[in-house]
Amino acid sequence: MTDRYEVARLDDLDRIPVGEKGLEWRPIRRRFGLEAFGMNAYSSASAGGEVVEEHTEEQLQHQEVYVVVRGRATFHLDGDDLDAPAGTLVVVRDPTVRRGATAVDADTLVLAVGGKPGEAFVPSAWESYFSAAPLAHERKFDEAIALMQRDAEVHRDHPALLYNLACYEALADRRDDALEHLARAVELNPRFREFAESDSDFAGLRDDPRFSAVVSRPAT
Repeated sequence: MTDRYEVARLDDLDRIPVGEKGLEWRPIRRRFGLEAFGMNAYSSASAGGEVVEEHTEEQLQHQEVYVVVRGRATFHLDGDDLDAPAGTLVVVRDPTVRRGATAVDADTLVLAVGGKPGEAFVPSAWESYFSAAPLAHERKFDEAIALMQRDAEVHRDHPALLYNLACYEALADRRDDALEHLARAVELNPRFREFAESDSDFAGLRDDPRFSAVVSRPAT
């Protein structure tokens, strides 16, 4: 490695579990500090596992290209199923297309590249809370919080980041911080009120009247 370039193998990247369907996120943009575009790899150790999480890009307005590097996948694009063996390019120009992919073969690996046309690239906030999740799973809440606090400088007032930060602060018994960030997340996006009502991460806050005030629905 030099300051000018770096070489690595996809199989040497970190593998971070995401969700409950076998998806593994292999960070590339974050790992190498790329600032010009988004790039990540995704894999599933078993056939039938998820290799692209079902989503649209309506919020970020990204165009995306997926490359099946290894194995075989079935892409699901607005209800259409596309067989995608190794070497297949799947180009999704329209951010409203609902996309996802399932591994047909074990150890399928997919590379994804994306960005918003006409604008300088800004890293997505989900990278922060996906990266912090394994630390929280190991109950290293202080480390997870520190990671997300660093990223909060880039993603000021991002409701999902604030909500996930509040979750870890609640689990770390940082009650005041958790309530402050949860309240701000709900203010920015009221749907997080519904999540907080049933989220077990906030079990330790439910006896606090401030929590009740945050999740209470405004009178109509």
